[in-house]
Amino acid sequence: MANLKYSRQRASIKEYLMSTHEHPTADTVYLHVKEEFPHISLGTVYRNLNLLADMGEAVKIPTPNGGDRFDGSTHPHYHVVCTSCGNVMDLAPGDDYIRSINEEASRHFDGIIDSHKILFYGTCARCCQKKHSNEI
Repeated sequence: MANLKYSRQRASIKEYLMSTHEHPTADTVYLHVKEEFPHISLGTVYRNLNLLADMGEAVKIPTPNGGDRFDGSTHPHYHVVCTSCGNVMDLAPGDDYIRSINEEASRHFDGIIDSHKILFYGTCARCCQKKHSNEI
């Protein structure tokens, strides 16, 4: 990829992603970055988020209900989508299980497995607790 010109807006978007443990949508990023850059457009935020993901400086997480989510943490890890509230959370990191999935897939593939992406679905602890409280 050609060298990109430095952009204060892109730097602000990346800084916001790195500062949160949430996995925000482009709309959420836009609302936060707009505080610093009142004239920034939603399109600019979308383009820069996708550019950061293409450059490997952010992770784009496609979700089933639309609205991609973004993660500033680029180390290999998985995500879980709560099927009740729609929240996206990190699955605890673990190089062992990530490596073992690649190794298992390699045994069933005539070639070389370099990487994989997995998105888990489940119910988060908060939603489980709410459901349990409503049942009592």
